[in-house]
Amino acid sequence: MEMEIFVSVGAILVLLLLSAFFSGSETSLTAASRHRMHMLEQQGDHRAQLVNRLFATKERLIGVILLGNNLVNILASALATSLLIGWFGEAGVAYATLVMTLLVLIFAEVLPKTFAIHNADRLALAVAPVVRPIVVVLGPVTLAVQAVARGTLWLLGVRGGTGLSPGHSEEELRGAIDLHAGEGEEERHERQMLRSILDLADVAVEEIMIHRRNMVTIDAGLPPAQILTEVLDSPYTRLPLWRDTKDNIVGVLHAKALLRAVQTAGGELGDLDVTAIANEPWFIPETTDLLSQLGAFRHRHEHFAIVVDEYGELLGIVTLEDILEEIVGEIADEHDVEVEGVGQLTDGSCVVEGRVTIRDLNRMFEWRLPDDEASTVAGLVLHEARRIPEVGQVFAFHGFRFEILGRQRNQITSIKVTPHAATESAEPEVASDG
Repeated sequence: MEMEIFVSVGAILVLLLLSAFFSGSETSLTAASRHRMHMLEQQGDHRAQLVNRLFATKERLIGVILLGNNLVNILASALATSLLIGWFGEAGVAYATLVMTLLVLIFAEVLPKTFAIHNADRLALAVAPVVRPIVVVLGPVTLAVQAVARGTLWLLGVRGGTGLSPGHSEEELRGAIDLHAGEGEEERHERQMLRSILDLADVAVEEIMIHRRNMVTIDAGLPPAQILTEVLDSPYTRLPLWRDTKDNIVGVLHAKALLRAVQTAGGELGDLDVTAIANEPWFIPETTDLLSQLGAFRHRHEHFAIVVDEYGELLGIVTLEDILEEIVGEIADEHDVEVEGVGQLTDGSCVVEGRVTIRDLNRMFEWRLPDDEASTVAGLVLHEARRIPEVGQVFAFHGFRFEILGRQRNQITSIKVTPHAATESAEPEVASDG
């Protein structure tokens, strides 16, 4: 009799350990980092390969673990009930229910799952070689159970999903980026770059191009000596050439090509044909997205394109550096002329030039200002205000306060932007007419 009791208690303890194993395995295998497992598999880790295979058939994995967990829990409860009925009679059923509930809850559920959630990767690698054979053995039974479950859902009118759409996958990736830990400058910059990469396909070149007003161009009809002087005085290596009017771009002159031609001519500039040295201009539509343009730059091995509108009118230029700056932030070298467009104040607000893009502000301060209807801060204010504001006027929308500080004719030149905790309003609200 004592031997039977000893065997029953021992069996119950073993079953509880198995239940804890199944519970911990389920949590660790579902919570393990897929990215880290993928990297480990690429490095030749066999256990990580098993984890990835198990995760690839996650529905079957969960079914097998639930099946095993229920089997051992029910068997342990049955043994405990039988044992306690022998001791206490019919009251043993209540005692067995209470005791097994506490044991299973604490030692087979909460404890192993708590440990697994804090050591998911390490535990997943440890249990994968054991779980894999169990999945193979119990797989057919699980498939039958899943078939019954799917059939029941089908009769109830519930249809299975087809997985995440590309849009949902991108949202999941954006969410992972937002959850990227750390508030330091390095972590913040990493989040900015990752978001910018995902946004490349949604941003048109017109939003980042150098506007025609700010382009440095050269008249192709000037004497070669004067052209050489203008090229040497310019901070840029590629300069558009125009003839008759500035809208008529006839070529793109590379400084290195010009200097090479001057060297070949022995310094004699009289007969130098600058347009023959220049490359053919490459015109692109303003609606071209940055991801496509980046691919086109790589395919054509070029760094410079002329942006035109639907009527073929010159709008500006875009370079490979402009697109890269959208990802990594401003790239400055010893020849760049830095333009101070944003000045941060001690009260958390900032003074912004009207030409500063919304994307730059969002990236710099991790704001969420919309850029669907306007690409610059001044454009956003004009769009929301529905009029050209006066200096001193204050508007509140999208959770920010915009105070007009400067204006030249019909162009807003300076704005003070202050984030606040007020409810975002879709319609602009004039806070002050100053």
